Amino acid sequence: MNSKIEITLQGETLQLLSERAIWWPEQGALLLADLHLGKSGHFRSHGIAIPNQVNANTLQRFEKLVSTYQPRKVIFLGDLFHSRYNKEWEAFCASLNRNKTRNILIKGNHDILTAEHYAQAKMEVFEHCYSLGPFTLCHEPLDQKIEGKYSLSAHIHPGVRLVGSGRQKLSLPCFFFGEQEGILPAFGSFTGLYMMDATEAKAIFAIVEEQVIQVHGEKMEG
Repeated sequence: MNSKIEITLQGETLQLLSERAIWWPEQGALLLADLHLGKSGHFRSHGIAIPNQVNANTLQRFEKLVSTYQPRKVIFLGDLFHSRYNKEWEAFCASLNRNKTRNILIKGNHDILTAEHYAQAKMEVFEHCYSLGPFTLCHEPLDQKIEGKYSLSAHIHPGVRLVGSGRQKLSLPCFFFGEQEGILPAFGSFTGLYMMDATEAKAIFAIVEEQVIQVHGEKMEG
């Protein structure tokens, strides 16, 4: 059974979902990062036999989240589509057009589709950052923080390594929160992990077998 943990950040209640997304109830906003849709098609076009089910799995999980939470807006923190246009974009657009959500994309380094393609998805596109409440939403972590704002970003695909007795090691996707910036895990099924330095964290929440568990730092639960 999937789970969530409710935290308080900048005076706002956020729910960290084991599906690797954030639900912000007050705004009716679903925040997702690094879906990398179309990545399997991109590899297949270069002769590498990646199953199309990889893309379908990401899309199905996205549709289930939208069905469950009925968001007013869905905010993608970049790297929504991995490559240039392929047929997998059509499936994603069909999914969006079945819902009455406001769709917002903060462009990432992989978001290279044309303006016409984003219009097809009825998507509002921001080149760098998007401000909402006390947060600045970006794709890449900011070099210079914005005064009075806490940054939520993506791009890194954060992971944490847990070490048990007998030197067993487990690498897991995580939500990473620093003093001025939080980083969301990659939502996509076909993504890797970058191991974060826990000494730089205010708190880390790992995703373990469809559960969200705090594994480091101060209490943030609401």
